[in-house]
Amino acid sequence: MLDKIMLAVQVFLGLIGAYQLFLTFFGWYRPKNKKMFAPQKTFAVLVAAHNEEQVVGALIENLKTLDYPKEMFDIFVICDNCTDNTADIARHHGVYAMERHNPNLRGKGYAIEWMLKELWKRERQYDGIVMFDADNLVSPDYLTHMNNDLCSGSRVIQAYLDTKNPNDSWITGSFAISFFYANRFVQTPRSNLGLANYLGGTGMCFDSALLKQVGWRATSLVEDLEFSMMCVQMGIKPTYNYETRVYDEKPLTFTASAKQRLRWMQGHFEVAKRFFFPLLWQGIKQGSWMKIDAAIYSANVYNFFFGAILTVMLWIRSITTSALDQSSLVHINPVIINSLSLAVYVLIPLAMLIEKAHKKTYKYILLYPIFTLSWLPITFYAFFTQNNKQWSHTEHTRVIRLDEMKSKQVS
Repeated sequence: MLDKIMLAVQVFLGLIGAYQLFLTFFGWYRPKNKKMFAPQKTFAVLVAAHNEEQVVGALIENLKTLDYPKEMFDIFVICDNCTDNTADIARHHGVYAMERHNPNLRGKGYAIEWMLKELWKRERQYDGIVMFDADNLVSPDYLTHMNNDLCSGSRVIQAYLDTKNPNDSWITGSFAISFFYANRFVQTPRSNLGLANYLGGTGMCFDSALLKQVGWRATSLVEDLEFSMMCVQMGIKPTYNYETRVYDEKPLTFTASAKQRLRWMQGHFEVAKRFFFPLLWQGIKQGSWMKIDAAIYSANVYNFFFGAILTVMLWIRSITTSALDQSSLVHINPVIINSLSLAVYVLIPLAMLIEKAHKKTYKYILLYPIFTLSWLPITFYAFFTQNNKQWSHTEHTRVIRLDEMKSKQVS
């Protein structure tokens, strides 16, 4: 009986993997060129910050030089429970410092929800709401592309996510590889197929009318994924802009990254429980591939969880019994399973090649399997601690400016 259960789980996970591999075939070509519009939309640019005095100044300087009419956007720094000089730095740079103090409701989702309520009270209203993290850097043409997408009818938009420090350590290099793969073989295929794209927590743009209509309400540890699923459930398709980039700073050490990823996985379990079955049922009933795909995407955390359990069980059986061939799919059909596994690892350097990764980043491919495997224990631990909704801050301790980052890329 145990052999049959283990085999059934492997078949199910294999089918999910085959589906995701199928989607990658639609990522080989870039989205069609989008129509260009003259600047029409006004924007409120929100910067979520908690004790970010080290990095927030560089982002503000970056945002103030965007290639978009300066009178058509305002910058608001959400100083969420800050105990440092973040607010003073924001004011020194001539932007709005919105100070929030609520130690009982901590986290980016609550900060955004509060900020939007404050924004709706102001005399000036905006056509679009843009959200960044304080450690980000932004391509100069970002608002131009958001204007184009809003004018074209998009209501929720995610920009291309990249890393600003890919070669600092093997951890940042592994994150960079993950971004290259996600942009090319997760986001781009869905954009080409007309499926829903997924928000990445920063570089997000929203139609103000939509946010006023439905509210934010995304206060989990992964507010980006939560809001993505809320949109799909309402029949609203988040879209993806490949043409403009937002650069995110990733943690340098394994410990810091594990802490961050644990928080993400805890939030993912919550979102999967809320949205998987409703979206799957709606998708089947309505014949909506978009909703079925979103349901599958929301449940990826459970794929990792069951994959972690299965990996341990197969490893134990391999050293305790000779009957592994009865419960291991790779022994029953090695050609198909090994081909699927090989395809995934071939796609990683291909994604890096297509996305023009820096040559130094390729060396981290050797350690990337370790980074990938480390998600298994993190996900396993997250399952048993998913009720812990305590938000944790990722500390940033150095300043990288856009011109400095660009010069390193060129060199």
